[in-house]
Parts: sequence; C-alpha cells; structure tokens
Amino acid sequence: MKKTLVLATRNKGKVLEVERMLKIHAPEISLISMADLDIGDIEETGNSFEENALLKARTVTQISGLAALADDSGLAIDALNGEPGIFSARYSGVHGDDAANNAKVLRQMAGITKRSASFIAVLALSRPDGQSIISRGELLGQIIDSPRGNQGFGYDPIFQPTGFDITTAQMSPEMKDSISHRGKALAQIAPKISPFLSLS
Repeated sequence: MKKTLVLATRNKGKVLEVERMLKIHAPEISLISMADLDIGDIEETGNSFEENALLKARTVTQISGLAALADDSGLAIDALNGEPGIFSARYSGVHGDDAANNAKVLRQMAGITKRSASFIAVLALSRPDGQSIISRGELLGQIIDSPRGNQGFGYDPIFQPTGFDITTAQMSPEMKDSISHRGKALAQIAPKISPFLSLS
C-alpha cells in the first residue's frame, strides 16, 4: 500500500522534480502538493535553509494531519557573500519571478571575475507526532554571463555546474536530477521516508 506524503510547496517545477526522483528512490510513496490540499503559501521566517524547510514541513503537517516533505533551496554566490541565499525566490522583490531574479544576479555580477557559486537544498520530513529529519545537498558551479537553456526553473539558465560546459537549464531533466542539489538531498532522505512514516 502506498504511503501519502504532502510536498510542502506550490512551485510546479519542484513538484515535478521531486515526483520524478521519488519514482526512482521511493516508489512506494504517493505524493500530493499543497495546491492539491488548497493550502496557501507559508511565510519563510527562518534564518537558514534548515529553519525554513523545517518550518514549512511542520506547518503543512499541522494543517493537513499528514506527513510532509519540504524543501528550502537557493543559490549562494561567493562574490556576493552568499546572496541571494534564503532570499533566492524573492531576490528581485517579487516571489517566483525567475527572469527578474536572474537579471538582478547578472547585474550584480557584472565585471566580477570570481563567479563561483553553489546551489543548496535542504529537505525536511515531518510527521504528525512532531518528529522530523533533514538532509542537505549541494551542487558547485559558477555564474555565467548570460542565460542559456530553457529546461528547469529558477537560476538554472545562469548556473553552470563544475565539470560541465552547459547550464542546468540546458540539461535533460534526468541529467539534472542525477547531479542536482535537490537530487542529492532526496537520495539521502528517500530510503528513510517509508521507515520514518511507519513509526508515526
């Protein structure tokens, strides 16, 4: 019997990405999203990816009465002292405006030669008894000069992973999943999901 898990996001790109990866790593899990349950956005008031992921997972669990998996992720650019960091989705001032966020990063990086950056993802899994676990994944790379590719979402068009000559927006979904920060975090937590849910 499949176990139901709520993915604590309304971001369609994240839902598709996590669904693809769960089919590989945890096929016994049936995933639904906040949108399926008509749960509104949750304000991210934490000071770290970990705090925000736990906040979202626990809030969705409290509202739904179901176990929840939340992701907080973002881009950390060395030359910008880790910005946009936890503000990645709303860096330009409008939540979820990928084009505006990318444009702001490129403006700030103009003329800067040190272009190293990393994608960071933290996943938090919570259940109704209040217990939770977290995992973290990171993908190293650099910020390129102009957007390339139309796959993915977020900062994918301006992020080139170390060891590749293409951006994550130029990769097939399967290739991106195999190296991504979210893929790494999900690979760590996926084997723990069913046992964790069975203990609730």
